[in-house]
Formats: sequence, structure tokens, C-alpha cells
Amino acid sequence: MALDFEAKEHYQLGEDLGLMDFDQAAKMSGSRFVILKGGLARLERAIGQFMLDTQTGENGYVEIAPPILVRDQAMYGTGQLPKFGDDLFHTTDERWLIPTAEVPLTNLVNGKVVDEAELPMRVTALTPCFRAEAGAAGRDTRGMIRQHQFSKVELVSIARPQDARAELDRMTDCAESILRKLNLPYRVMALSCGDMGFGARLTFDIEVWLPGQGAYREISSCSVCGDFQARRMNARYRRTDGEGLDFVHTLNGSGLAVGRTLIAVMENYQNQDGSITVPDVLVPYMGGAERIAGRV
Repeated sequence: MALDFEAKEHYQLGEDLGLMDFDQAAKMSGSRFVILKGGLARLERAIGQFMLDTQTGENGYVEIAPPILVRDQAMYGTGQLPKFGDDLFHTTDERWLIPTAEVPLTNLVNGKVVDEAELPMRVTALTPCFRAEAGAAGRDTRGMIRQHQFSKVELVSIARPQDARAELDRMTDCAESILRKLNLPYRVMALSCGDMGFGARLTFDIEVWLPGQGAYREISSCSVCGDFQARRMNARYRRTDGEGLDFVHTLNGSGLAVGRTLIAVMENYQNQDGSITVPDVLVPYMGGAERIAGRV
């Protein structure tokens, strides 16, 4: 959507409204944290609930409320350990804060044998996520693009090998459906092998337009991992043709990252006076409010 005035970045909008506080967040937690207030806090909550309702009510995913603290084996199963340990938060009792709900959702089939008739399994969760961002020094230091703590709606599918590629297309479209409903400009990119996660066979990134930055930024990444994760967690299915057991194929994607969607809504729906128009589909989640303006 075109703006006929010079666009501000989300942190400028939020701070000018008095509804986004990075300084106080840094005093209590350090860098890469934010405090949202008033209308922006409610808008973030509205976006997450809208996403979850869409993925469950329209796109056929089953909602899960998973643990956000997991053991080593769960992180190993999805490929975060041992390679990415430095990018994770570790507790004093040998647990890990999840970097994404992909971890507990995929581990729902850890060590299990499911019947072929149960596939595909499609599950989703809205959770906080935690990332140390160890390799991101100096990148996106202003604003909410790259935070240690953020919310995300995750999509996970457990599928038969022959269905996995079509399931990836379906999952990507489910993620895109959120952006279509919000009327946000976006594009889909197929990643090269060098840019994919080491456990992925094929990845599509969805990038949303941020007029304040004058750039497209990643808002979702949807991947098919083949049997890589399934072999690590011994997740199999019983074939109906009587040919025994086979490994499932796993897929995961963001449906979407809540904080980055908040940024996209703020920047694309900003008004020249600094207020933010609430997208139509979010108005019911905002108690009928159609505009965010002013200070708390």
C-alpha cells in the first residue's frame, strides 16, 4: 500500500505515541527487549489471537499449548543441539527456553509410531520464543526486528514422505493467508541451499514490505525437513500396505511472527499525524477500536 508522505519506522511511531519503551526495558533486562503499552500492547495481543484463530478455524491446524522449557533430547530431535547451543537460553536446571514452538510441536511424535491414517498431523501454537542472537551483533539494534523475547504462531505438519512437498505448499499458503487478510504487501522467496537451515530440504521465506525501512523483511520461513528430524527422534508411521514402519517427514513454518507482523501493521497503516489505523480484520480483537493514537 502506497503512502503519500515520508514513512516512519515502527520504533519512531511507537516512541512518538508513548507506547513503546526501549530504554526502560533495557534497564530491567538489557538490550533487545521492549515494553509495549496501551494500544500497541493490545494490538500485539490481537494479532496473535487473530493468527491463531485463522490457522485453527480456517486452515485446519489443531491448537496446542506446549511447554516452553524443554530438555536436551527435545532440542536434539529438531536439530537445535548441538550445533546452535550458543543461540539458546539455558536454565540452571538443565532445560532450554524454546527458540520456537517448532521444538515442542515436532516432539509430539518423538519416539512414537502413528498410524498412516492419522497423517498428515497439523498442529499450531502461539508461544513466547527466546533467542540469544549470538551471531547478530550490530544487526537490527534499533527497534523490534531482532529481539531476545518475542511471540510467534508456529505451524508444524507431520506427513507421509510422498505428501511432504504438497504439504509445504499448503503450509506456505496458510502463512500467506494472514498477510492477505491484513492487506500487507509481501513476496515469497525460495532459498538457495546455502541459505537454508542444515536440516531443511526446501525452504520458502515470506518477506513483508516495511515502508519505514523501504525494504522487504522476513516474516515467515516454511521448510520441509524430510526425515532428518524424524530419524533423530525416531518418529515413524505404520504403513497401511503392510510394508512395516517408515519414518515420517516433518515440516515447520511461522504463521506468523507476531512482533514482525506488528511492525508491518504499524508501518503500513501509519497516518501522517503519527496515528495508526487498525486493519479491519483486527478491529473485533481491539474492542472496536479503529485507530491507535496518543499517549498512555
